[in-house]
Amino acid sequence: MVERMDDDSLSAILKAASDPTRRAILTLLAQQGPMRVTDIHSQFDMSLNSVSKHIKVLEQAGLVKRRTEWREHMIEVEMGPMSHIDAWFAALRSIWELRLEALDDILTKDDPDND
Repeated sequence: MVERMDDDSLSAILKAASDPTRRAILTLLAQQGPMRVTDIHSQFDMSLNSVSKHIKVLEQAGLVKRRTEWREHMIEVEMGPMSHIDAWFAALRSIWELRLEALDDILTKDDPDND
């Protein structure tokens, strides 16, 4: 069961994931597993400092976590927050499904060919 997430946390997750570079970092980590910051940097045409800033935004949103192994910083994707996004979209889908069902009922009721 997905715990209810407050609007600020959901907004932070969606904002962090709205940037194409950050989405690419998340995809890379999901595909490759935990990576060193320098290995992530090697996949992008930007400075190490810029990649680090993107990673910090993802960390603050809870989308990645950092662990230190000796002198290396390993970054790995956190899938938990993704379930909150899924739950939010599922709620939106269910609202639209109810609205479409109600519309279908109205149209079916008024259809003279349906008698």
